[in-house]
Amino acid sequence: MNNYLRAISGLGLALAFGMSAQAQTAAPAAPAAAPPPAWKQGMPASMANSTLAPLPAKLTATKAADVPIDKIKLPPGFKVEVWADSIPGSRAIAEGEGGKYYVGTRPLGRIYEITDDGKTRTSRVLIDKLNQPTATYKDGSLYVVAVDKVLRFDDIVKNPNATPVDLTAKFNFPPLPHHNWKYVAFGPDGKLYVPFGAPCNICELPTPEYAQIRRYNADGSGMEVLATGVRNTVGFDWHPVTKELWFSNHGRDWMGDDTPNDTMNRLKLKANYGFPYCHQGNLPDPDIKKADACSGVEQPVALMGPHASSMGVKFYTGDMFPPEYKNVLFNARKGSWNRTKKIGFDVVTVRADADGKNAKVEPFMTGFMNEADQSWWGRPAYLHQMKDGSLLVADEQNGVIYRVTYQK
Repeated sequence: MNNYLRAISGLGLALAFGMSAQAQTAAPAAPAAAPPPAWKQGMPASMANSTLAPLPAKLTATKAADVPIDKIKLPPGFKVEVWADSIPGSRAIAEGEGGKYYVGTRPLGRIYEITDDGKTRTSRVLIDKLNQPTATYKDGSLYVVAVDKVLRFDDIVKNPNATPVDLTAKFNFPPLPHHNWKYVAFGPDGKLYVPFGAPCNICELPTPEYAQIRRYNADGSGMEVLATGVRNTVGFDWHPVTKELWFSNHGRDWMGDDTPNDTMNRLKLKANYGFPYCHQGNLPDPDIKKADACSGVEQPVALMGPHASSMGVKFYTGDMFPPEYKNVLFNARKGSWNRTKKIGFDVVTVRADADGKNAKVEPFMTGFMNEADQSWWGRPAYLHQMKDGSLLVADEQNGVIYRVTYQK
């Protein structure tokens, strides 16, 4: 090749390279669109313009004087007071010894320790910056359970600064966080009961270890799967007579105002409760389809209202309330967001036979919402029966705990 051709060829290569580089510089790849938030998953195209969205909790301290407690309505003879305040995000309550109570949270990642001397309550943050922690107490030890961690604080009452024992590896929880907040408790058999919610609003499960209720020995050994198809239970208790586990379960979102219902259920060993193919025991899912979707699905004790956010469950076994409340189930319904007309925002009773038949849902603690204008100011979430028979009710919205008493 002569010098001229070499020069032309070199110029062409340089121009081609320059143009290619310039083109690459001028037209960068478009960034991938951000995925929708988890709470929008399953929303149909027909509801793309919906303004429905989760109701954020107030995560700052509220003093008792700022709680409009006079708006709360109870049956005759019952009284309510603010038992503890300034506990932002308060959820499930576990009672220890020596007047100690332990309260979990979600976004704040805290476990609070409340000390009750019989007259006043003081609180401190026991542990912070965990992933949605809750707690339960057994034989002098506090068990703190988060999405990705299990810690045991031994002899916590005598040693308030105890270094926790890390049991995370022994429990080996599945990792996906959506609906993986847990209500945990030790059962009459001494085992720790732990639910694992579905990692989605509605989907085929990525692995079978979700949408389950399990139990473990206290050290994390002996894991058993007790039930499957449970979308998201965040409250349960054992029937005082039969010792069977009864649990609340959240229905899916974005399936209309009136379907599906949240449910109250009895646990039958190895039973399937329907998710993702069947809801409320009799309603096939319109998106995740299966032939005979509801065939063989365990039926609920009671329907608790569509999107009502059925949370804490507690059978009343005390002597303070009138006899007609003995062995009656109380359920806190935190209140709907995925519904144009709100429901819930209350505590109800579920009166049923011991075998779960003839269930009747009745209001007990109301006044947190104004039906007329759909405004609301509080969200009851969890319940705990005190040794004297009074009932504690955690209001996650205001970060306070009410005490309900009865006097003739």
